[in-house]
Amino acid sequence: MKEIRLGRVLVGNRHKRGITQDELAAYLGVSKAAVSKWETGMTYPDITLLPQLAAYFNISIDELMGYEPQMDKMEIRKCYYLLAEEFSSLSFKEALEHCHEKIKKYYSCYPLLFHMGILLVNHFMLAGSQEKSEQILEEARELFSRVKTETEDPNLGKEALQMEAYCLLILKRPEEILELLGEDAIITNPAEPVQASAYQLLGNASEAERILQIGIYKEVVALCNVLSSYMNLCTGGAEEFEEICSRFLAVAQAFQLEKLHPGIMLPGYLMIAQGWAVRKEWEKTLEFLEKYTELATGDIYPLQLHGDSFFHKLDSWLGESLPLGVQPPRNVSVIRRSMTQALTDSPAFREISEEFRFGKLVSRLKKNEEEQ
Repeated sequence: MKEIRLGRVLVGNRHKRGITQDELAAYLGVSKAAVSKWETGMTYPDITLLPQLAAYFNISIDELMGYEPQMDKMEIRKCYYLLAEEFSSLSFKEALEHCHEKIKKYYSCYPLLFHMGILLVNHFMLAGSQEKSEQILEEARELFSRVKTETEDPNLGKEALQMEAYCLLILKRPEEILELLGEDAIITNPAEPVQASAYQLLGNASEAERILQIGIYKEVVALCNVLSSYMNLCTGGAEEFEEICSRFLAVAQAFQLEKLHPGIMLPGYLMIAQGWAVRKEWEKTLEFLEKYTELATGDIYPLQLHGDSFFHKLDSWLGESLPLGVQPPRNVSVIRRSMTQALTDSPAFREISEEFRFGKLVSRLKKNEEEQ
């Protein structure tokens, strides 16, 4: 794959300015044949000639070489989803090679590197072995570390820090997480109430409402994520676990999260089912696995983030502000397959894997995999 497109750039700039190969050769003190070979890609100019060539056409050396160090947000999204599609249509090795090509080409484009890390985190489980999966996660962690260290965008740096910590969590390296994040969490109040008040003072109530909807949405998502983690941590008895679950479900019902954000509810139901399985409460385990399957096979496709009647000013923010927009980070076929594997591959459900009700749920999920 040729990344140096000097020949094409030379031809384009010559034609644009009406310059012949002879004229360019005379200016540089080389033969017309040399210029011809540069333009066809047979050879490249001596490095000492690059500044002269760039100056002659009034372009930078990067432009002369056809080097593109940055991609804009929409280009990054398009690149991400094309590569995510390849993880479902090509072999893992081929898809990974294409990721590496992008990473190598845009190694100084930190938003792109961040998204390549996200891509690897969302597909490492397809690597084929525990060792290879861990290698992919370590590669993603290194990308996030580079972004965190090199970017001048503070928000991107914070997101990269969080993702680096997440990689370490999956890799089961808790000491490094604590060292990375520090012992004391920095607690800050959300900015949205202050922003909304400012818009109200300016007489823009509509924008104030939009800002507050964004703030509420972000806090609801964050609260559900924290409650899910708390469920997973709970080592108490059935009563304590049920209390945590009931609070999670109360938030979910209040904000109609099955419709608003099934991406929260699916892992939430699964985590509740696993918690009951650990406590040998098989009836409750199956109850929440049924809720999980009903949602996974229901009317939630195409999977994408959206607002609703309450969050009616949210859609533009979701589409424009989130790194990947409203689309999920994995191809739908990969997501559907992972929904089935969440049941079939979980040790928590091994004792009920031969139960009729459990088998029926697995069958529904496998049928769901076949749907487009």
